[in-house]
Amino acid sequence: MKIGTLAARSGISVDTLRYYEKIGLLPKVDRDSGGRRAYGETDLSWIEFLLKLKATSMPMRDRIEYARLRAEGAHTASARREILERHREALLARRAELDACIELMDRKITMYEALENQTDELPCM
Repeated sequence: MKIGTLAARSGISVDTLRYYEKIGLLPKVDRDSGGRRAYGETDLSWIEFLLKLKATSMPMRDRIEYARLRAEGAHTASARREILERHREALLARRAELDACIELMDRKITMYEALENQTDELPCM
């Protein structure tokens, strides 16, 4: 598929795809007889995975390292697994932090609901 098609299907811009290739997130892509990039479904799947890593705030340097290791082949599976395990641990810690924040918000909301039922004047909290 052409770069415009890949951009539309992945939801990222043509410029971003070119940038990802430049910094090593995307492997060098085969070109058709006219010199245009020719992407496949594997490229789309890889981009979707990269977007998940980005959405979970994996640092760019880790995404680039993961992509570099992927390009090197199967013998890097352990190193790639370690990157994902570290990132997963960071996500779990962040989730615990967010859960604690949600619990605090729930308590505050409950308190305000109770206060609203008692009086029209609310304390400053």
